[in-house]
Amino acid sequence: MPWFVKIERGIVNKPTFDQHVSAHRDYVRQLIDQGHQARTGYWAEFGGGMLLFQASSLEEAKAIVEADPLIRNHCVEYELHEWRVVVE
Repeated sequence: MPWFVKIERGIVNKPTFDQHVSAHRDYVRQLIDQGHQARTGYWAEFGGGMLLFQASSLEEAKAIVEADPLIRNHCVEYELHEWRVVVE
């Protein structure tokens, strides 16, 4: 399955963002359980983060991203990219 990367930048204040972090983590755990090999984290040096995951197509990747609680609750702006692995 292809890999995809959602690169995000926070657009709300921290208290608002933090209200949705638990739901985001639960969502990522669901993705892992469904076989998407998902990993999530944030940048140490500045606001924002990344979600790395596998999906069968760009359309499925878009649907996965749109279902993320951080997106549904308008906490982040994001870019979605297909990541082509060259060395494993």
